[in-house]
Amino acid sequence: MGASLLIFLFVQHELSYDTYHEKSERIYRISRSFFNQSGEVNLHLGHLAPPFGPLLKEDFPQEIEDAVRVMNTTLVIKEEDKIFGEERFYFADPEIFKVFSWKVLDGNPEEALTFPDGIIISQSMAQKYFGDKDPMGRMVEVKAGPLAVMMQVRAVMEDIPENSHFIADFFGSMEMVMAYYGGYEELMKNFGSNNFGTYALLREGVDIAGLEAQIPGFLNKHLQVGSDGMTPSTWNNLHFWPIESLHLYSNLDSELEPNSSIEYIYTYSAIAIFILLIACVNFMNLATARSSKRALEVGLRKVLGAEKQLLVGQFMTETIVMTLFAALLALLMVWVALPAFGGFTGKNLTINLLEQPSYLLVFVGLVVLVGVISGSYPSLFLSGFQPVKVLKGTYKIGSMHEKFRSALVVGQFTIAIVLIVAVLVVTNQLSYMKNKELGFQQEQVVVLPAYDELIGNYERLSQRFLQHPAIESMALGSRVPSGRLLDAMETRAEVGGNLTAMDIRLADIHVSHGFMETFGIEVIAGRDFEFLQSSDSTQAFLINESAVRAIGWSSAEEAVGKALHYGPRRGYVVGVLKDFHFESLHQPISPMVFMIPDTRFHLVAFRIKQGEEQEALAYLREEWTAMKPDFPFNYFSVEDRMNQQYEAEEKVGAVFGYFAGLAILISVLGLFGLSAYATEQRTKEIGIRKVMGASVGAIVLLLGKDFLKLVLLGFLIAIPIAWYGMNSWLGNFAYSVSISWGIFVLAGMIAAIIAALTVSGQSMRAALINPVDAFNVN
Repeated sequence: MGASLLIFLFVQHELSYDTYHEKSERIYRISRSFFNQSGEVNLHLGHLAPPFGPLLKEDFPQEIEDAVRVMNTTLVIKEEDKIFGEERFYFADPEIFKVFSWKVLDGNPEEALTFPDGIIISQSMAQKYFGDKDPMGRMVEVKAGPLAVMMQVRAVMEDIPENSHFIADFFGSMEMVMAYYGGYEELMKNFGSNNFGTYALLREGVDIAGLEAQIPGFLNKHLQVGSDGMTPSTWNNLHFWPIESLHLYSNLDSELEPNSSIEYIYTYSAIAIFILLIACVNFMNLATARSSKRALEVGLRKVLGAEKQLLVGQFMTETIVMTLFAALLALLMVWVALPAFGGFTGKNLTINLLEQPSYLLVFVGLVVLVGVISGSYPSLFLSGFQPVKVLKGTYKIGSMHEKFRSALVVGQFTIAIVLIVAVLVVTNQLSYMKNKELGFQQEQVVVLPAYDELIGNYERLSQRFLQHPAIESMALGSRVPSGRLLDAMETRAEVGGNLTAMDIRLADIHVSHGFMETFGIEVIAGRDFEFLQSSDSTQAFLINESAVRAIGWSSAEEAVGKALHYGPRRGYVVGVLKDFHFESLHQPISPMVFMIPDTRFHLVAFRIKQGEEQEALAYLREEWTAMKPDFPFNYFSVEDRMNQQYEAEEKVGAVFGYFAGLAILISVLGLFGLSAYATEQRTKEIGIRKVMGASVGAIVLLLGKDFLKLVLLGFLIAIPIAWYGMNSWLGNFAYSVSISWGIFVLAGMIAAIIAALTVSGQSMRAALINPVDAFNVN
């Protein structure tokens, strides 16, 4: 019950995301999907282009009460001598607090963002930057690339609850974003920059299906027909997502923050149910096995006039009272374990039955449910004793009851073996993901943001950096491996002698010379970009093997030299790269194109010599501080960020491991009790067999084989259940291990060995008893 309560707290927390908003049932996040010519979705973003929010509100006034946009970016904020890089800075429309219900402690949130320099900060950020001083009206310098503006604190809000699909520490006026895009009019013409989280507050009673049915017409009205004559609604669409569903159901190609999955909720809930069922089965088995101890009591009570219903009520009450005491002990266990469990899950979990009535209801419901399940069969079984046979000492447990008890043992070990298989599969998949050859060298690469001065003077500064003995190479990139591939443009390629429009999505990465060397990416045909080839900066493309296949070229060698038009660039393929995993193993390898531009560099990557990491980082920190004293030195390791993408799976594996171990332990305890009782019932038989010459081994085998048969039957039932469940889980990965028979055999062996050790201990003890003592047992 303690384990189940812990899991319930976690599940309840996951289900509570964004439900605290007063109008949560009317708030929708809008996403944008893109289709290929076959009508299949090849990209689905949780972000929209900037004009969509205002246009939706304008075109659908009867359905949409308000529409707001947020844009997340990492900024540097300076206040006197304090300088921090802030990842949770969101530019937002002034109406955002009309839609969301975050509590404001000071200032007017509806006016704060109407000022061009307005900024709203969280309570924790106010403490971080201003300490005990009043933050209202104070100025901070906000830097975004080349832009640096002074912004005034015009409101302070409570920290956004952690059960939110995104958490902001700052909300800033959209004026800075408009300036970046060239003003309001330019912003409202930009339908390609899908960087804005967009939310609609619908009016009461709006038919969401009816609203979505009008979106194709809306798109055709505001977007231009393509050069190929395709209407906008044939290549993209908008979708409305209830905000309460985002955390568990939305895992699109872009999200404001990573979400969880409803599958994990099902998984954790199933584990909690399994553990409770195993424990309830234990109770039923042991209660019925020891029924002879209470047979005389039941017989006498029936003779004295006790009705069956009264006896059932008595035994049920006893079980529920026992369950209540177990639940109180479970609460103590939860209270002790909650800090560690909360730290493991990354959630701030609490339990207070008095302040949270829903928790009290769950607690009472759990006591009653477990008590009824555990006590139902034993109560009916015990109350069914026949007084005459009991009092004569001729009452025996029927074969039907024995079969039912055996079925319960089979069920226990079926569950335990399913969990063992799950642990083995998850462990294998995690090992596979961490050790799979990715096609590039992720080790020893650290990445920093590429600021304008570095990009503008890259050739000179790169020579300076590369003089340090610990730095082997460096390169600029719009994205680096371990990120997501979200950028793509229209593609035309030379196929069969003709320049043909491609019905594919070719993801682009802008790089500098040395990118392939820095990441150890292999060129299998043609050549890499060359510094002395000036045309490489304007006409050359590198593509991967997946792009060769997607375009329709027969080989990498055929692709080299072919014409390729990508967006506004006209050029040709100079080389083909061996396929590598730019993204996590959740996604298949995408067709990719690399080019050398003079813009859109966001990151700079350094390959560091092994064993000299500290020296290199110290040097980079020193250089960074000298060149950008107003910017904090924040870097990440490509290897670490690649592994971070599998944190959810690692937690699932750990949870499976912990609770599978608990389930097995509970099963073993039940088997131990049953085998001890069965051995006790056959003590005289064992004595007779020993007198007749039976060996210790024969007696141990005699007593243990019946239980091992039940474990074997449980194993056979568990195989299809575990295979189906784990195949479904592996379906979340584009690349995964296969479930071999060896895993099932290993799981069965583990269960059999545990069961054998449990039963044989009792059997050995009985087999070694002196036959004389066996006949003296009452």
